[in-house]
Amino acid sequence: MVTSPSADAGARAAPAARAPSPAAPADIPAAPADSEPLLRLRGIGKNFGPVQALTDIDLDIPAGLVTAIVGDNGAGKSTLIKTISGIWQPDHGQIFWMSRPAHLHSPRDAAALGIATVYQDLALCDNLDIVQNMYLGRERLRHWQLDENTMEISAKHTLSDLSVMSVRSIRQPVGSLSGGQRQAVAVARAVMQEAKLVIMDEPTAALGVTQTRVVLDLIGRLASRNIAVVVISHNLNEVMSIADRVAVLHLGRLAAVGPTARFDTQVIVDLMTTGASARLAAEPPAAESPPPAEQPEPGRPSAQGGASAIPGDVSTGSPSEH
Repeated sequence: MVTSPSADAGARAAPAARAPSPAAPADIPAAPADSEPLLRLRGIGKNFGPVQALTDIDLDIPAGLVTAIVGDNGAGKSTLIKTISGIWQPDHGQIFWMSRPAHLHSPRDAAALGIATVYQDLALCDNLDIVQNMYLGRERLRHWQLDENTMEISAKHTLSDLSVMSVRSIRQPVGSLSGGQRQAVAVARAVMQEAKLVIMDEPTAALGVTQTRVVLDLIGRLASRNIAVVVISHNLNEVMSIADRVAVLHLGRLAAVGPTARFDTQVIVDLMTTGASARLAAEPPAAESPPPAEQPEPGRPSAQGGASAIPGDVSTGSPSEH
């Protein structure tokens, strides 16, 4: 379900507690023209039998910015993030990580690059405490025994760096935490693994107002640490408040992508439901930035009619009905 657009959604205000980010909210967030995105998708397609879940997805994910991926149910959001996370391999197209071709055959391959995904279920063990969850599967050993002190100090330092101060004790069971605190633990676990890209699937679903604020502030702090953040969300008001860039999916195709400042909730709803928006099409086209100086790798496919590689541009596609 799509959150109903508010009457004044067109004038986007920056969240009050958002940590400093690479670009002020008044400016259009954009990476330098000669910088390469952290993650680049080119011509990504995914089929499930006769069903075309993704078609020709061209999308760039810059470091230090929050990119929101929105779309109606069945638009392909989950398929896209699972492809980035290595759960599913694309049937078409190429993934580039830091300008180099990447082949993600499993979540372990994605994690090795620095891609961490926080799903809605968070994959936390309620019967274990915070430290045990943050090191689950990666426990530190000393003299063939668990190095509890080192793990506890490191976990406490990571939570402190992310300004997570609301937990009573890092030794309390995760099952006793609130929804926002559980999200914080899951994100801190990703940061501890030195993730360069954190993907969050509906991070504020079923959370109250206070806990939602905790999670949104945490997202801002991740971006301020030059970590790329991808947020999947149905809540357009939250998207407009935290995202630097928005990518809209419609029936498995990328309908539009660009800086959040050039969208409002009504335009996004139009794109989500029909794949096009007369209001967005009426805007003058953005100026093209010069391409990067470096040459593409051999065999690298060229972008065709998809998302712009420059965060300052708005690209629109003409999705076909399936």
